[in-house]
Amino acid sequence: MANTSIPILLSLFLFISSSIAEPLTVNVESLGAKPDGKTDGTKAFLAAWAKACASVNPAVIYVPAGSFLLSKVIFTGQCKNNAITFQIAGTLVAPSDYRVIGNADNWILFQHVNGVIISGGILDGQGTGLWACKSAGRTCPTGATTLEFSNSNNIKIAGLTSLNSQMFHIVINGCDNVKVQGVKVSASGNSPNTDGIHVQSSSGVTILNSKMGTGDDCVSIGPGTANLWIENVVCGPGHGISIGSLGKDQNEAGVQNVTLKTATFIATQNGVRIKSWGRPSNGFARNILFQHAVMVDVQNPIVIDQNYCPDNKGCPGQVSGVKVSDVTYQDIHGTSATQVGVKFDCSSKYPCSRIRLQDVKLTYKNQPAQASCTHAAGTVSGFVQPSSCL
Repeated sequence: MANTSIPILLSLFLFISSSIAEPLTVNVESLGAKPDGKTDGTKAFLAAWAKACASVNPAVIYVPAGSFLLSKVIFTGQCKNNAITFQIAGTLVAPSDYRVIGNADNWILFQHVNGVIISGGILDGQGTGLWACKSAGRTCPTGATTLEFSNSNNIKIAGLTSLNSQMFHIVINGCDNVKVQGVKVSASGNSPNTDGIHVQSSSGVTILNSKMGTGDDCVSIGPGTANLWIENVVCGPGHGISIGSLGKDQNEAGVQNVTLKTATFIATQNGVRIKSWGRPSNGFARNILFQHAVMVDVQNPIVIDQNYCPDNKGCPGQVSGVKVSDVTYQDIHGTSATQVGVKFDCSSKYPCSRIRLQDVKLTYKNQPAQASCTHAAGTVSGFVQPSSCL
């Protein structure tokens, strides 16, 4: 009797093979983008996105070597697949005239997308002109965030470099499950409001193996952030890694479950900071772990500031309503650039509670640094220098 199973198996194999999703690849150059840094390629990039987003199979948008000029661009979902990769071999350049995108909230925005990967490439925000305008005290646009993901899920940003953003470099807003890995952020130490990575209203964000030097916070953590993991990062120049500022609004989502593990701060204004406005709010910051941090000439290595009130507007004479609790500082050592290496300046109405210092050693000019505590309670274990004021 003839064996009929072989042709059946073969046809089954061929059917399965043909149905495995072949990724669609779209080259922005083939759609009219020119790698000359002068020709506006926005339409070509949007056409590439339209093709990728309409594909039922995974899609790759390829940006070859060269410099591609982009104006403000918005990539919007929902798409027919959940696997679109921007593979960038070249550089995306913002308009050199900062006024072109300066009043837009962002330069490159992804919204309502799922499963987008940005791999490699350089984003050049060309922000130096706007910084000069601001430092001269002239009337200037606010400035645009270089890259924002808003209300999106399952995002990965890997091997990307962001240079000279007008405002924030990377913003994660209203997202779930985001991985940022091997990212480099670079802007002048005196560039205003050029935060490296800003996270807010998001959960499940991971930032790994990244290096940030900027004129503001290397990482800023805003209201509504939960389950944030930051590991193996270098910060400097900049204002450190900050939770806050919190409590700007009366009704505000809190921050919880934040871990910073293995970080180096080089000549930054702050190391690990929690800051809240000195005015009423129902916000909070809790379950925070700062672990394995090295401070190199950092002005304020460990700081909680609950009396933040820029220009003394909108808050003098009031106290912060933000509740700060369960914050652990573990294995933090190095040098402070000021005498006070640990400063807990907490709310008189809601004192900081369950602050833990474990194995902390900070020096100032080869002597033990000092500690300052106001309205802060907690415990100390292991070797702790400066001697605790909790």
